[in-house]
Amino acid sequence: MSEDPRQKSLSSFKEKLLESREWEAKLKALRLDIKGLQKDYDHTEDNLKALQSVGQIIGEVLKQLDDERFIVKASSGPRYVVGCRSKVDKEKLKQGTRVALDMTTLTIMRMLPREVDPLVYNMSLEDPGQVSFGGIGGLNEQIRELREVIELPLKNPELFLRVGIKPPKGVLLYGPPGTGKTLLARAVASGLETNFLKVVSSAIVDKYIVVSSADREIQRTLMELLNQLDGFDYLGKTKIIMATNRPDTLDPALLRAGRLDRKIEIPLPNEVGRLEIMKIHAAGVVTEGDIDFESVVKMSDGLNGADLRNVVTEAGLFAIRDYRDAINQDDFNKAVRKVAESKKLE
Repeated sequence: MSEDPRQKSLSSFKEKLLESREWEAKLKALRLDIKGLQKDYDHTEDNLKALQSVGQIIGEVLKQLDDERFIVKASSGPRYVVGCRSKVDKEKLKQGTRVALDMTTLTIMRMLPREVDPLVYNMSLEDPGQVSFGGIGGLNEQIRELREVIELPLKNPELFLRVGIKPPKGVLLYGPPGTGKTLLARAVASGLETNFLKVVSSAIVDKYIVVSSADREIQRTLMELLNQLDGFDYLGKTKIIMATNRPDTLDPALLRAGRLDRKIEIPLPNEVGRLEIMKIHAAGVVTEGDIDFESVVKMSDGLNGADLRNVVTEAGLFAIRDYRDAINQDDFNKAVRKVAESKKLE
């Protein structure tokens, strides 16, 4: 009889313990709900403030007077002595920094990114593509020279500091059209995961200079380019690769020492190089039987890398014309003869 009250108390305790744990779980779930609702509330509050807030003025920091005050120039022209919002990192407010100013108090509210010309910004969006040096054939020596001047200073600048030399600021690639000059530049940019700005010299005149004043403005454009080249740091993060098929027409000032110190000739591929290029372009196509690429290459004397890519394309078109799903030896032979004939018209 003495154990009944004890058993009853234990049962009651277990029930209360289970009930307590259930309430704790419910409380935890409610706290999570409150946290989510608070986040939604804050987000809605920010949206309401954004809708109700007045626009801000764009300005530029001219000088820091003390820890709290700055001289700024508003976009409309006047200069003001203003304060700074506490959340803004004052150490980053250097001369020339673009900032947003409160419409009423002209307090610095936030830092803005550097102003960029829309045309230049669109250039930076160009994707170099998934191009690797493994997909470029017949230019092993040229690739080595290019990588040691462009890649090595960007990836391992300490090597140059250790030896005590300054790497070239830029490289000039020259050679006949279609030999892979732009492809090499794309491969460098893709391998380094850098911004690839492809600028054609004639496009500068078309976009920035009106045609009527092009003759006198081209000289100014060249001088500005030379000034920018001279301002680059040898071990900085900016490298220039120039490519041309008419090196004889370049201004001598562009080629002098200290600017484009390394000049790499990209020649027409020899027989071994053409064989490498042909195999690279034909790697992804469906072939029928054994293909003797060496015999095809022997008929391709004088063709460049772009022409060899066209040979593979033409061979595929011959196969499609005959309602076949694979390319055979005869297709390649006919394709190389066709491309070689069209090459005579150039």
